[in-house]
Amino acid sequence: MSAIKAGMSRNTARKYLGQDDPTEQKKQPHNWRTRIDPLDGIWAEAERMLKEAPELEAKALFEHLLQVSPGKVEEKQLRTFQRRVRQWSLKNGAEKEVFFTQDWKPGEVLAVDWSDMGDLGVTVAGQRLEHLIFHAVLPYSNWEWAVRCRSESLLSLRSGLKQTLGRLGRVPRQLLIDNSSAATHNIAGDGGREFNAEFVSMCEHYRIEPRTTNVSCPNENGDCESLHGHLKRRIEQHLLLRGSREFESEEDYDWFVRGVLERSNGLRRTKVDQELTQMREHMAAELPDYHETMVRVNNNSTIRVKKMVYSVPSRLIGSRLKARIYETQVVLLDGREVLAQMPLQGGDRGAVIDFRHVIGWLVRKPGAFAQYRWREFMFPTMVYRAAYDSLLGSHCPEEADKHYLRILEVASLEGTTAVENALEELMSQPKTRLEAREVSALLEAWREEALEWRDRGPLEVCLEDYDALFEADEEEEVSAHAL
Repeated sequence: MSAIKAGMSRNTARKYLGQDDPTEQKKQPHNWRTRIDPLDGIWAEAERMLKEAPELEAKALFEHLLQVSPGKVEEKQLRTFQRRVRQWSLKNGAEKEVFFTQDWKPGEVLAVDWSDMGDLGVTVAGQRLEHLIFHAVLPYSNWEWAVRCRSESLLSLRSGLKQTLGRLGRVPRQLLIDNSSAATHNIAGDGGREFNAEFVSMCEHYRIEPRTTNVSCPNENGDCESLHGHLKRRIEQHLLLRGSREFESEEDYDWFVRGVLERSNGLRRTKVDQELTQMREHMAAELPDYHETMVRVNNNSTIRVKKMVYSVPSRLIGSRLKARIYETQVVLLDGREVLAQMPLQGGDRGAVIDFRHVIGWLVRKPGAFAQYRWREFMFPTMVYRAAYDSLLGSHCPEEADKHYLRILEVASLEGTTAVENALEELMSQPKTRLEAREVSALLEAWREEALEWRDRGPLEVCLEDYDALFEADEEEEVSAHAL
């Protein structure tokens, strides 16, 4: 009766009553096979390969063994093989990296890093905006700030840190950064890295202690690295809610990102307040968003800034000038007077040559064009290159150079786009001479046509004529029905 009440048979109940300890499990572990192992033909080789390369994935290894050991296993055994590999890895796999959770103190550290945002697909005035962000994070509260920039440079670090500390109004004790070239450089013969003098000077200005991660250990800046992905996803979601990735200007996009950051930081207010009480008040004067160096203009009308060559107007040849280097441009000054501005080129090699700076002298010295070091910069677009090739087809190289340089001189006066349009029009017409005077004549004709259209009075609309069209249609329809 007791067995029936317990929901078991009499035999089972008798077995348990006969045990010294009724809670003891009598059933022995099942360690024998009840059917033939379907992987018996390949497992020994699979195990050998897994020991040599534990990172091998089960599916790739299975497909390899299918190919090299035909007939020993069937394709339908993939799932069985994957389970076997997983069991083997749990028992015999390599040790995996351990990440140690950190307990941050409030107000102790500001972690900074850069992240590429190009995959967001943001466009400005129809053009894709390729950009990075300087990303700063307080690890204790996860408060963050981001500043759009072009490159991972000391200038973007200076600008980003200035805006971040200005936003906080306070300064933490330490600045944590990885071994970026913006902050560190290799020690010759040692293999280690040390801080750049300019970076140390910036930290001293803000009275913040510089601290770096170990070489090749980005996980040591893991809080900032992790929040890169969170910030990208958050901006992506707000772009989807906005319904468009197009912005009128880069400033509009900056305001958009700023709004996203303010909303997320608002959710961390309590911990942020704890951090702010532990930080020193931000009293340092603002650092400029540029640094300056003196340069001399060479007789080829160029200057050299950080191993990069830039052309400048030829009137500046021989002058010693101050170069003010921003993140996006180089400005030449004589005292406080701005003499020239050029876009800053990334990298540490190459040249930025504006044909307008040298075309006057190339027209006077056309023989220099054939071997000119920066000759390729004399072709602003592919249309100009096509025009030059066309000239080579109808003139000797020396004459082709002269004609092309005169056309380029017109472009320096009339604008690159206008002359490009004129060249396309002339090259589309058969037996048309590609010469500077033909380009100038066409541009003048277009100007006169534009003035003629501008001087024309407004078109007069006669609604009676429009009504007459309907009346004529009605008369035709009536006639057709009468027939």
